[in-house]
Amino acid sequence: MSEERIAPVALVTGGGTGIGAACCRALAAAGFRVGVHYRSSEEKAMKLVAELPAGFAIKGDLANPEDVDALIKQLKSETGGRLDVLVNNAGFNVNAPMLTMKLDDYDKVQSLARGTWYLTKMVVRRFMFRSGTGRIINISSVVGHTGNPGQIPYTMVKAGLDAFTKSLAQELAGKDILVNAVAPGFIDTDMTEELPEDIKGAILSRIPQGRMGTADEIADVVAFLATRGSYVNGSVIHVNGGMYGG
Repeated sequence: MSEERIAPVALVTGGGTGIGAACCRALAAAGFRVGVHYRSSEEKAMKLVAELPAGFAIKGDLANPEDVDALIKQLKSETGGRLDVLVNNAGFNVNAPMLTMKLDDYDKVQSLARGTWYLTKMVVRRFMFRSGTGRIINISSVVGHTGNPGQIPYTMVKAGLDAFTKSLAQELAGKDILVNAVAPGFIDTDMTEELPEDIKGAILSRIPQGRMGTADEIADVVAFLATRGSYVNGSVIHVNGGMYGG
């Protein structure tokens, strides 16, 4: 059996950029064969895959159940039916006050939450139940605890992801499938780079450490949960420089 087949396998959704890409690199460094999921960032995902030992790419729109079904089939083919770690990192946001936000924009944010639920269900059923072990790590956000003006659907999804984490951990109690969430604060990524300077300044004023975090600092915690943390379950770990919620 090849080394690729016996190495532990991780899948990172939204793995081509930002926090997802950092998680892919950290898990690869920890000895995982990493699947880089992407929806539209193909060039970045393929470039990252080329950097990873035995990495592979999986494309799919998680908001589309048919895409998730196809993703599961491809994952089984790529890994021989093995998946040890699922990192639910993919996210989508629309910035607008509630009174001006369109219903379609709200639905786009919420449909990805549904896709995360469906993907996790299929991963547990098709891979982790069969092996009797696994780690599920959800990337939520500090704004799911603090709220954030102009991002109501996003904050709702992130708060719901923490509740999903706690509930699923209880449903899977008694099995060696641990479910945790990592809630980043404000991280220096493409998403925060697009914010106006006055908003960035307001954000920094709320962070006791006086700076935004890095994607690698989030990935370090993800790698810990994936490789160690054997008595950490149903937890939301805040990595936010001391902001409320930590």
